[in-house]
Amino acid sequence: MSRFTDASRLGITGQVVARALDSGRPALVGYLPVGYPSVADSISALKAITEGVEGRGVDIVEIGMPYSDPLMDGLVIQHATAKARARGVRTRDAFLAVEAVAQTTAAPMVMTYWNLIEAYGPDAFARDLAAAGGAGAITPDLPPDDCPEWLEATDKYGLDRVFLVPPSSTEERIGLTMARCRGWVYASSVMGVTGARASTSDAAPVITARARAVDPGLPVGIGLGVSNGDQAAEVGSYADLVIVGSALLKCLDSDGLDLQTDLARLRRLATELADGVERARR
Repeated sequence: MSRFTDASRLGITGQVVARALDSGRPALVGYLPVGYPSVADSISALKAITEGVEGRGVDIVEIGMPYSDPLMDGLVIQHATAKARARGVRTRDAFLAVEAVAQTTAAPMVMTYWNLIEAYGPDAFARDLAAAGGAGAITPDLPPDDCPEWLEATDKYGLDRVFLVPPSSTEERIGLTMARCRGWVYASSVMGVTGARASTSDAAPVITARARAVDPGLPVGIGLGVSNGDQAAEVGSYADLVIVGSALLKCLDSDGLDLQTDLARLRRLATELADGVERARR
């Protein structure tokens, strides 16, 4: 049985994680931005990572919302989101993507910088995200102790809220951050920007263990660096969620010119990653 005893803290996506852990593996999270190569193509890509090959894909989909000043995003994501913005992607397109993913077996979340929520209106954003079938939001730049309107809105509409803890966090800060999360907490394994790497960070197991020691009642996810099945297995041996972004996005490098080939590559990688987390604890 899952070690998590307070179901109210798990929300929607934490329950997904708990079920995966009960089956003997961590959960797999896949990130792709809406609007790249186009809104329609990005929705096809998001659905592809839930499908994988023969239904072996991701458990949770992280739908990125392109932003003008993405301080934490690596070059691969910056390149794609800049093109999406130039092609006219809007916040409402993220809700269309959420609706599409909600029809699959995966739970849809959005990853968004706070300014986009603030511009839309926190209550309206939470309302429309929930109405679209969204499970919650990851807000990488939002301090959890300075967002009362977001805490209120996510409580009102029953959404998960995921904040980040970087390796530099004190135990006190980790505890405060995790107390404000619902679903799980995103432990950043490296300082700086995202991106696939040849090897995972040595800091990843450390920040995971520290977060779990401070608050064992919430799942801990690790991202920022996973690019293949072996790395997914390595990270999944200690993390409750394995988060993959840039490596998936690289599969769309034809910029929509050969979408079917790109989607096939996405499905294969999603399944390679799923196979990795499957063997992570065996």
